[in-house]
Amino acid sequence: MGGNREARVSVVIPTYQEGEYLERTLSNLAKSDDSIEIIVVDGGSEDGTVQIAKRFTRKVYQISQRGISKARNYGAKRSVSEILLFLDADVTPRQDFVQKIIETFSSGNVVGATCNIMPLHPKLAELAFFVFYNSLIRFCSKFKPHSRGEFMAVRRKEFIGVNGFDESLPCLEDHDLAFRISRLGRFVFISDLTVYETLRRIRKTGLSKVIGTWTIDYISLMVRGKPLSKVWHSIR
Repeated sequence: MGGNREARVSVVIPTYQEGEYLERTLSNLAKSDDSIEIIVVDGGSEDGTVQIAKRFTRKVYQISQRGISKARNYGAKRSVSEILLFLDADVTPRQDFVQKIIETFSSGNVVGATCNIMPLHPKLAELAFFVFYNSLIRFCSKFKPHSRGEFMAVRRKEFIGVNGFDESLPCLEDHDLAFRISRLGRFVFISDLTVYETLRRIRKTGLSKVIGTWTIDYISLMVRGKPLSKVWHSIR
């Protein structure tokens, strides 16, 4: 079970009503590398999420306040590894992801990293968008680093040094952390690593609407220091 004191990477997964997806994610992690520490922080699920998590790791925490940044910061404080990986509950990493992360952070000036994040079973328009979006994030990593929270690795010392995720932000907390932590070192894009996510938000909301919301919130973050959206609704 996840929780190894010799863990090379601590994987922190925030959850809320993730019973449909979590077992596949945790099963995949359990098969990938026995040196990882798996931490699940739940925000009040009532669909069996917590029970599923406890089958794979001893480090399952339940917190009274919901919020993805709160859950991630809570889990990070209870981790043991030098490298923290924040992973969403519906993301499937490749079997060699731990080795790729270790190789990336072997360079002492690397403080954070992300990788290609692609959809499972995409339609053509969805595939085209994600190919473009990954290319954009990879390009921006050379100037002003960005990262999606679906897969984001950071070095513990620097994560603590910037006070973790900003819990006041309803969304784009992942990009915000990448901006801040990159002031302490390099935030890189792992080009030869891909993880896969479900498309539940895009399928329920619509691709064009999601792109529009992301764009407006991003511009607002750059101009005002916070996104325009005041609430980020969970899609389950």
